[in-house]
This record gives sequence, structure tokens and C-alpha cells, in this order.
Amino acid sequence: MTDFDPELVQIRPAATLLLVDDRPGLKVFMMKRNANVRFAGGMWVFPGGAVDQGDEADKDAQLCVNRTAGEANQALDVEDDGLAYYVAAVREAFEEAGVLFARDASTGEPVGFGDQVTRQRFDRYRDAVNEGSEAFSDVIERESLRLDVGEFHYVARFITPFGQPRRFDTRFFVSRMPDFQDPIHDDGELVNSSWLSPAEVLSQAESGEMIMLTPTLRMVERLALFDSAEAVINAARKDQAVERIPLRGSADEDRPEPEPGWLMLRP
Repeated sequence: MTDFDPELVQIRPAATLLLVDDRPGLKVFMMKRNANVRFAGGMWVFPGGAVDQGDEADKDAQLCVNRTAGEANQALDVEDDGLAYYVAAVREAFEEAGVLFARDASTGEPVGFGDQVTRQRFDRYRDAVNEGSEAFSDVIERESLRLDVGEFHYVARFITPFGQPRRFDTRFFVSRMPDFQDPIHDDGELVNSSWLSPAEVLSQAESGEMIMLTPTLRMVERLALFDSAEAVINAARKDQAVERIPLRGSADEDRPEPEPGWLMLRP
């Protein structure tokens, strides 16, 4: 028996980011979750999480560059708050992997952590955001930065099936790793991380060395169709022009459920 009522479980909006790069050859950044966390404990994941209440439309529009609110809504096929998903993806990449997609508000130059002083300052910010003592948006405003969401490409949507204790409507994005930064897990919620080729991930998943949720595995399978990060990004840039591959829906006609989602990314 379950200790929760499946009918009362709300579907929360969420965002996940596939970080890809050539190191050399196509690699994707994967992290292993702490076995003690409530959701997906011990599994290998991409950076991601729920859209926070702090990811609000008005503030998002002020903090983001290279993609407008209207463009975000159109890409995600929503009436409003589309930018909140992009902001959530940026924030989660910073919290979980220490990667920041941002530009100087005055010069437009991308943020880099090439010097130790800057790296240490943003490490402290990351710890504060993870502890809840600092809001991510406050960090961005204090440093006079703008979130660069122009190179985040929407490539999939998955909705957790009915019956799970936690359900998410997750939008998946893909982006190239920014220059002069190196991702690393937070050593709390995430306990390990690595750049891996899609073939390596699939091989270790088949052998049982890596355990993943189905959406994660499906995205790695799509990446395995490509031989470089550049090819992945070029395909992802097609956005709405690419035919979407629908996922199988619920067979329970007595319980109305949202469509389970779709994915794209094909050579």
C-alpha cells in the first residue's frame, strides 16, 4: 500500500538541462544523486529541478537576455511564464553543477571563472543559494549580470506517470558548456559527476552500473545519434521545425491525464 493519495499529487513544473561538449568527441555531463535524497536517490541525472516561485515572469524578463518572454512562450507552447522554465534550468545548473550561463549587463561579455578569486566568490554564492540563505536572483542582480538563455534549446517534455509520490511536468533543454567554466557536483544532493559519451552511458545502464529514470535514458539515446556537440546544437536549433515524437499516453480512460510528452533531437 502507498502512504499517499495518488489523486492528490500535484504535477509540478520543472526544467532539466543537458550539458554537452566535445572533450574530445561528444560528451554529456552526468551527476549521481545521493542515495538518501527522496527523489531519484542513487540515480544518474542531468542538472535540473522544480520551477521555483521565485522564477516569476516579470523578474525573469528583466534578468534574461537573448530570448524574450514571447519567444519562450512560443517555444514551449504556453500562454505565459515560459521564461520561468529557462530560468529554472540556469539556476539548477548553477546550484547543482556550479555552471553559470550569464553575461555582464553592461558589456555583454560572458561570465567566466578563469581566476581563482572569481571562482571562490561564486562558490560562496552557490553554497548560499543551496542553503537557502541567498536568492539566486539577488546574486545575479548584485553582480550586475543577465542570464543568457539564448543558447538553451527546448528538446523534450516528460510528465511523470500517475501513481508516483512526486510528479513533474519537465521541460528538457540542451546547451553547449560555456567557456572558462568547469562543472562539479555539489557534494551534497549530488555525490559524483562525470563527462561521458552517450555510448558509455548506455553501456553502463545496460550493465546496471548506472541507474537512470526513463526520461534520462531516452535523452541519452537521442544524443547517441550524434557524433559531436556541434551537431547536437545544430539539430536543437531547429526547434519547432523538427517533428516531435509523441510518447505513449495513459490507458486509463476514466482518469483524464495530460499528454505524457514528446521528444525530438534527430540528425
